Amino acid sequence: MSSLIVLVPVLLFFGWATWAYNRMVQARNQQAEAWSGVDVQLKKRSDLVPPLVECVSAYRTHEAQTFRDAAAARQPAEVTRELRSLIAVAEAYPELKAAENFRKLMGQLVAIEDDLQYARRYYNGSVRDYRNLTESFPANLIAGIFGFQAGAFFEVESALERANPEVRL
Repeated sequence: MSSLIVLVPVLLFFGWATWAYNRMVQARNQQAEAWSGVDVQLKKRSDLVPPLVECVSAYRTHEAQTFRDAAAARQPAEVTRELRSLIAVAEAYPELKAAENFRKLMGQLVAIEDDLQYARRYYNGSVRDYRNLTESFPANLIAGIFGFQAGAFFEVESALERANPEVRL
């Protein structure tokens, strides 16, 4: 009976220590996965933004050249006065296709930045949970014994990183 009194608390302690250790491993892995998500979004932004900007810029240039070419081609042609005034009104207020492309570009940029912000918040939440687990008593004893170290929150290191990437059209 006396050995049972000693054995039960020891077994409970080792059961709890195993649970705490496994929970810390899980939290550490979740934190690593969350950081990977930030990297994925940064890569997505890096891969998508320059081609989007280049595409819209090229289309804008093409459209402007098309309007110039069309206006130059009409100069020598014989056009009635009424038709000429109608063309002048249309040229004064053209519905630029590029305007829609610019709206789509802006929508893509906003979506990419939103995804990146979500990934950063998820990462910081994972770091918070991991820190709470490894720094709370008595789990901090297990964390210290097995070398679990709290992760670092995602923070911007310089003013240049705080700025949005430059989009030059």
